[in-house]
Amino acid sequence: QVQLQETGPGLVKPSQTVSLTCTVSDVSITLNYYSWGWIRQSPGKGLEWMGAISYSGSTFYSPSFTTRASISRDTSKNQFTLQLTSVTPEDTAVYYCARDFQAGGYDSWGQGTQVTISS
Repeated sequence: QVQLQETGPGLVKPSQTVSLTCTVSDVSITLNYYSWGWIRQSPGKGLEWMGAISYSGSTFYSPSFTTRASISRDTSKNQFTLQLTSVTPEDTAVYYCARDFQAGGYDSWGQGTQVTISS
């Protein structure tokens, strides 16, 4: 059964870049037809999809994040990474990584990592 684990810096100052990594266990991130996404939940708000990277390495972004988010992967480590630039306090959220199969919905999730943007 796939396991996903997010790691991140916890506390970041405004205007800096946040880098989050998702380590995937037991399933290769290059396995056909899976994609791997980043979703966040800000305080008092619902889940917000940010973007994803497919099994082939193609990336997709929400229009809200095309200018600030970048998703990449390291297949040798079976990890994928989110970088979010120019963060503000509005980027404070719990960030989740998750797996999707053929755009059928995210069926496996990490436990989430809290990122707080504050000076």
